Amino acid sequence: MKFKESAPVAAGAVLLASLVFLAPGPPRFAGGYSTVLYDRNGVLLGAAAAPDGQWRFPPAPELPDRYVRALVAFEDRRFFGHAGFDPRALARALVSNLRAGRIVSGGSTLSMQAARMARGNRPRTLGQKVLELLYALRLEALRDKRGILALYAAHAPFGGNVVGLSAASLRYFRRPPEDLTWAEAAVLAVLPNSPALVHPGADRERLREKRDALLGELADRGELSPQDLAAALSEPVPDRPEPLPRRAPHLLDRAIREGYAGTRVDSTVDAGLQDLVARTAERHGVRLAARGIRNAAVIVAEVGSGEILAYVGNLGGIDDGGDRETARWVDCADAPRSTGSILKPFLYAALLDGGDLSPATLVPDLPTSFGAFSPENNTRTYSGAVPAERALAHSLNVPFVRLLRSFGVDAFLALLKRYGFSDLDRPAGSYGLTLILGGAEATLWDAAAAYAVLARTARGEPLSPGLDYVAPHEGRVPPGRAGRTEPEARSGLKAPGPATVPPGPAPVSPGAAYLTLRALLEVGRPAEESAWKDWAVGRRIAWKTGTSQGFRDAWAIGVTSEHVVAVWAGNATGEGRPDLRGSEAAAPLLFDVFELLPRDPWIVPPAQALRRETVCADSGYLAGPDCARTLRIELPADAPTPALCPYCRTIHVTADGAYRATADCLPLDRLTARKAFVLPPALEWYYRAGHPAYRPLPPLLPGCGAEDSPLTILVPEEGTRLFIPVELDGTPGRSVFRAVHRDPRARLFWHLDGEYLGETSGPEHRMEARPSRGQSVLTVVDEEGRTSVRRFEVLSEREGS
Repeated sequence: MKFKESAPVAAGAVLLASLVFLAPGPPRFAGGYSTVLYDRNGVLLGAAAAPDGQWRFPPAPELPDRYVRALVAFEDRRFFGHAGFDPRALARALVSNLRAGRIVSGGSTLSMQAARMARGNRPRTLGQKVLELLYALRLEALRDKRGILALYAAHAPFGGNVVGLSAASLRYFRRPPEDLTWAEAAVLAVLPNSPALVHPGADRERLREKRDALLGELADRGELSPQDLAAALSEPVPDRPEPLPRRAPHLLDRAIREGYAGTRVDSTVDAGLQDLVARTAERHGVRLAARGIRNAAVIVAEVGSGEILAYVGNLGGIDDGGDRETARWVDCADAPRSTGSILKPFLYAALLDGGDLSPATLVPDLPTSFGAFSPENNTRTYSGAVPAERALAHSLNVPFVRLLRSFGVDAFLALLKRYGFSDLDRPAGSYGLTLILGGAEATLWDAAAAYAVLARTARGEPLSPGLDYVAPHEGRVPPGRAGRTEPEARSGLKAPGPATVPPGPAPVSPGAAYLTLRALLEVGRPAEESAWKDWAVGRRIAWKTGTSQGFRDAWAIGVTSEHVVAVWAGNATGEGRPDLRGSEAAAPLLFDVFELLPRDPWIVPPAQALRRETVCADSGYLAGPDCARTLRIELPADAPTPALCPYCRTIHVTADGAYRATADCLPLDRLTARKAFVLPPALEWYYRAGHPAYRPLPPLLPGCGAEDSPLTILVPEEGTRLFIPVELDGTPGRSVFRAVHRDPRARLFWHLDGEYLGETSGPEHRMEARPSRGQSVLTVVDEEGRTSVRRFEVLSEREGS
């Protein structure tokens, strides 16, 4: 008998279970999620609307307890006790609807409401109600109660295009859900029931009444003390949704481009520093705008971890994105721009490692021409010869073009790729020697990462994958990057590119990196900081500027032991301006940003990274027996020994020092041995102007052998291929040849292919000519018959193009 009585119950249970598990799973919520960017401490930096235009944040992993209690008390008191539907609530709703003659109550549980939202909030019919019930039962079977609450809270409507608890909490109360007060939690618990109450012009009193009633119920249930209730009732209700913060709009756009759309991005950015850097950039933006410079970008990162601390992609955010002239929507930190001189330190470090020079080595600095390419220093002056360390600190163009020629463009291009410069995608021949002076393009991101590599290497630390703005956590691989490794996912590059810095050994040794950064300490600072060395606690910042051809890009990048700051200034449209120089447009902003950072100690290189060597004090080469003065300098520990000094020799002079002589001319007891530092004529002519103490080589005593030639042709160099364009009137163009002579009073006689061109007198010797296409020979003779010869080739218009 008992079996017969229980059979219908059992059958009903089996039927219900079958309906639940045979029913399709709850449909996925349509519309997608907003992309939400947070700082390293959970502070909201900005968000982008979901694809359907709604502010719908991704579901939060945890819901705040106050909100959960308020929501359950208002919407579904028996939520934690039922299996997805509440028979008592459904019966009560049925009675209310029959009495009213229309639908006035749904009786839906939170599980059923979540199912209805997942199905697109279809019209309320009996058939839909049954489906919602089945979907709710299936939902209960697949998720726990907290998971169902999280789904509801993420998709509940809160008025207008505000969807979900996280977006509503931030837009109505400017705080995350976990910081909500009881009054605020109550508002957000009742609002999905009547979301129109927050529209402009809506009845705020009705919203207050619903909130206060819920607060009273919570107090009756012992959830609130009388004091908490009184405080909660005194709080105002929100008028309308407030705009979300836009503290890092370009970084948010970058995250979307790189595969993080529709997710919560917990970044490494520090919101406080981000705001300070943005305000500092805006203040400098006023100064730059007065000079016709409308855009700038700043990146601040930690050297050790590569984590981005601040990212200002442009001035003024992107709200005026429709203005084509200001182009504020452009992320200038991620836009490839001409590099100017910012690549010079990487060539310098490589040459130190290879033993090709020491910091003190004299490198030529004189007029130079390589075919149609004639580099010039920014000052339009030349030193003849300058220590390599000073050439870097003063960013001299001619020495570095000559150094690149000896190092090789192919080798340098390969080296730069090891630093992570990802936009160097052309063959070496297309860059040529201009690679060192801005012939290539790089992003501010890649440049900052490369300088961080130098600093990290100088500290003796292993390479990281580069810069990253996403806080690391286990298993993080952004959407759209399936199949990529964790280092690739953390790279922060344009998807689906590789990590910023390729894996492998450091491009240079710790010693070379340290000596390079030490040389960059000596860069002259902008006028605002001209007295920086006098500060009692002055900062030690290694920094480099760069200015592109045509004054279109201004760079300034600085590093300390702990931080790298990179600044670009210019016009996103590519328009050049006369004042658009790295030292004037970008450097002042760089140092103001460093003032926002802690005063980092200077880099301490690892033990055994350096060794000491004795070099000639005059030339910087390895000291030889003929060098009168020496000094001890530091070199990378494993770098080859520098070459022996080529400029010092022992000479014999007459008693008055006016002439040189040999034992073939005068007895040795009438001669005095002297150690002399003697530069070739081409270097000496320019070197003497800046070194009054330099002593030229005395002439040979008349009749005492052949004199070393004091004459040198500077332009063209031997084997040069020249392209000489025609003049505007169609006549053949002219080329300017240059020569130097040790005797500033010398007269020189010029011949081209056997034809006499004319005569010049010192101190500078220039001669214009119209060489014919093909091979030519230039001959210059002084009054003593000493000769200098250069062979070169003149290209046709087609060959030179």
